[in-house]
Amino acid sequence: MIRLEQFGRQDFDLLICWIDSPKLLMQWAGTDFSYPLDEEQLNQYIKGANEENSKIYIYKVVLDETNETIGHISLNNIDFKNRSAGIGKVLIGDARLRGKGIGQKMVIESLKIAFDNLSLHRVGLGVFALNEPAIESYEKVGFVKEGLLRDFRKMEDGYWSLWRMSILENEWRKSD
Repeated sequence: MIRLEQFGRQDFDLLICWIDSPKLLMQWAGTDFSYPLDEEQLNQYIKGANEENSKIYIYKVVLDETNETIGHISLNNIDFKNRSAGIGKVLIGDARLRGKGIGQKMVIESLKIAFDNLSLHRVGLGVFALNEPAIESYEKVGFVKEGLLRDFRKMEDGYWSLWRMSILENEWRKSD
């Protein structure tokens, strides 16, 4: 249904187009970028990515049927000594494709890379508490809530709390 391919400069314009508001940017990337997203920020983001023993692997999500790029995801903060990493920057670009299980498949493909290719032990993530569909999707894959960081980020409409979630290698193997 989908596949992950390396994200590169040729994908910048589409990602920039998808990130059309400061709120969406915050939900997608936290404070890693400033609005509006631009090529300069993305050039910094991909510097050193997707190389052997890299600390970050950045992917575009491609729909098998049409070869259309429909999303984005990264495996970041890779720590080979402690065998851990994070999943981040999860986005399905076309809102019409959301709610169809694609996000879950994106995370599963990332976890295959983390556990099968990179031999990691733990993968974590942070998700804003208001993003209930994402939380449900992560739980279906096997992620466990570890804790709630209350009023984690100040936004125009108030404070956003953030759930920390993780999945361990043995939990992933059980779900295989």
